Amino acid sequence: MQNQEHYTSYSTHQDFNLREDVESYLYHWKWFLLVGILSLTVAYLYLRYAVPQYKAATTIMVKDDKKGGLASELATFSDLGMMSGMTNNVDNEIEVIKSRTLIASSIKALRLGVVYKTNGRVKQAELYKNKPITVTFLKTTPVFLEKTRKFTIESKDATTFILSDKERSLIGEFKYNSIVSFEEGCALQVVKDTKWKSNASFDIDVEHIPLSDLVESYKTRLTVSPFGKNTSVVELSFVDPIAEKAEDFLDMLVTNYNNDAIADKKFISENTAQFIESRLNLISEELKDVETDVERFKKSNRVTDLVSESGLFIENASEFEKREIETETQLKVVASMLGYVNAASNADLIPANVLPTQEGAATLIGEYNQLILERNRLLKTAGEQNALVLNLENKIESLRANIVSALQSMRTALEIKRKDLAYQNNVLGGKIAQIPTQEKLFRDISRKQTIKESLYLYLLQKREETAISLAVTAPNAKIIDIAIASKIPVSPKSSIVYLGALLVGLLIPFGCIYVSKLLDTKVKSRADVEAATSMPYIGDVPKSDADEKVIQTNSRTSVAEGLRIIRTNLEFLLNNVQDGVAKIIFLTSTFPGEGKTFVSVNIAATIALSGKRVLLVGMDIRNPKLDEYFTLPNSGITSYFSSKEGLELESFITTIEGYDHFHVLPAGIIPPNPAELLMSKKVGSFFEKLRKQYDYIIVDTAPVSLVTDTLLISKYADAFLYVVRSKVLDKRMLSLPEKLYQEKKLPNMAILLNDTDHKKGYGYGYGVKTVQKNIFERFLSFLLRK
Repeated sequence: MQNQEHYTSYSTHQDFNLREDVESYLYHWKWFLLVGILSLTVAYLYLRYAVPQYKAATTIMVKDDKKGGLASELATFSDLGMMSGMTNNVDNEIEVIKSRTLIASSIKALRLGVVYKTNGRVKQAELYKNKPITVTFLKTTPVFLEKTRKFTIESKDATTFILSDKERSLIGEFKYNSIVSFEEGCALQVVKDTKWKSNASFDIDVEHIPLSDLVESYKTRLTVSPFGKNTSVVELSFVDPIAEKAEDFLDMLVTNYNNDAIADKKFISENTAQFIESRLNLISEELKDVETDVERFKKSNRVTDLVSESGLFIENASEFEKREIETETQLKVVASMLGYVNAASNADLIPANVLPTQEGAATLIGEYNQLILERNRLLKTAGEQNALVLNLENKIESLRANIVSALQSMRTALEIKRKDLAYQNNVLGGKIAQIPTQEKLFRDISRKQTIKESLYLYLLQKREETAISLAVTAPNAKIIDIAIASKIPVSPKSSIVYLGALLVGLLIPFGCIYVSKLLDTKVKSRADVEAATSMPYIGDVPKSDADEKVIQTNSRTSVAEGLRIIRTNLEFLLNNVQDGVAKIIFLTSTFPGEGKTFVSVNIAATIALSGKRVLLVGMDIRNPKLDEYFTLPNSGITSYFSSKEGLELESFITTIEGYDHFHVLPAGIIPPNPAELLMSKKVGSFFEKLRKQYDYIIVDTAPVSLVTDTLLISKYADAFLYVVRSKVLDKRMLSLPEKLYQEKKLPNMAILLNDTDHKKGYGYGYGVKTVQKNIFERFLSFLLRK
């Protein structure tokens, strides 16, 4: 159980060795070098003939105080609060700059739809300003504009050129500046540049590219980006093979953007001016109508100013009422005076200060009172019959009559006055009663007049403002930096291309090697064997560089050196075998074709060359192969085991020429019952007899994965060499020898790797063809030691 656990843990655990893994790649350093050189060569050719791309950039500051589309048209009426919720920002302007309409107008303005190219040895070079001719398509059709059209113009002499189509089919010879019809409804004109030398020839391809294709191409190469969130500065960049064209395009794009914004503003101002003018005309007519209504109202009501006249009416009415009251009072006073005068005697005085002083009765009363006073004074000194007294009494009676008459006249006048004041008061009362209705009507008319006047004045003011804005229109973007193209192309970058080519040159062979290693499950090296098995590793036999099948005394090949190492290692493997008897070594493998017989033959030959007595026994009786290396008789060990007669074993043994003590016992004829034959008692006696005659017995046995022959005779072996062929056996099949080793079914096992690549290994080979470490491996070894 413990052995099984040991086997499992050992077979599943594989330590990663960085140095060995790197060296497995460095072994193919020639491929890395070759592919790297090829990649760099391709990169050089690509840079040599690739069209460089130059980047031009310009910086502008977009005004961010502009409102959205509809709000901008009503910006004149912003004080009314209309559309105040809609705003615009830099992002909107960026989209405007990137619009197809603006790009198309810039392309048309610069006439970039016609491309001029001169033919070189490998590639074509585009011409921009420094071109000998300018082609103008005077007439075109929709069909012509849908596809790219190509023409070739070749100079013939100073005044004539040759025109061909894209297939180089001749259209004709024409004079410069003449109108050339090349299709139905299409015509062009070729104008020669005056600066071009008249005797210099040229051959130029002229392409007319559809505007839609150009717009998409330019839009893809145009980049518009703000510098930050809190700024309205925007950078425009454009990439093109011609730096000057990229600069011109950006400058034209900004110019068209400003012109477009100015045109929009002028269009808005003009529309606004027209709207204001039409409204002014309408309001003017309406205002005239309202003023006519005011005039008609005042005429019909005979008023000039309703408010002031209404106040005057009220004031007059109050005055008339006051005067009427005063007149009524005066009438009562006059009536009282009149009654008093009629009832008074000649001795009574009449009140003098009751009546107004301006009236005539008041004077008469004064005189009457004077006469009364004078009579009363005379009566004190004279009698009633005195002539003076009588004369005064006559005067008093006469004056009283006059006073009564005056009072009656005054009463009559006051009654007339009272009636007149009552009439006037009634008239004013009627007018005052009509004032609310007139005021209501007048206010309606006045309100309309005020609104029309205010609107009229407002429109007059806005008309002036619109006229000013139409006269002075500022651009929408301020140019901070004009378009400048970089001197160094942005594409292709030589450093990046070379670096990429170098990486590709390293990655391609690395990837191929990695994939091959990933897909390759074959055993290739000692590391593969030791990673999958725990049995001792006795050595490896390199791939033979020579044609010799069996090593000789003077062999100095890598195979011979490898076998000599194995011969030495065998001594350590067989140190427990007692002296004086032969050391029996069995060789087996997993499958046929792994070089088991080759290794058996050459190990036996190597030991024989050291002066030891060696017998090579072919016990792979199902598929004998020893006769491929030596000339051997048909009979052999099978004949010896199957015969019932007492045949001499020595009669089947063959001595190999060129070796002093090298003998071979072939397998012989393939028997019908090989397993039963190997189970016979003769096998044991066979090995007991041979042990006393030889120093080493090398036995070539059958593969263990196919038949049981080897396991039947394994007990006679002192050691087992399990041959594994490099690049043939699958790594997963190493579990079979490991299982046999753990279960001890094959005694004293050791594994041997056959047909290895001696140029790999750990950097060294064998014999005279030792391969020293290359410079890359030495450098890597130095780094790993550090």
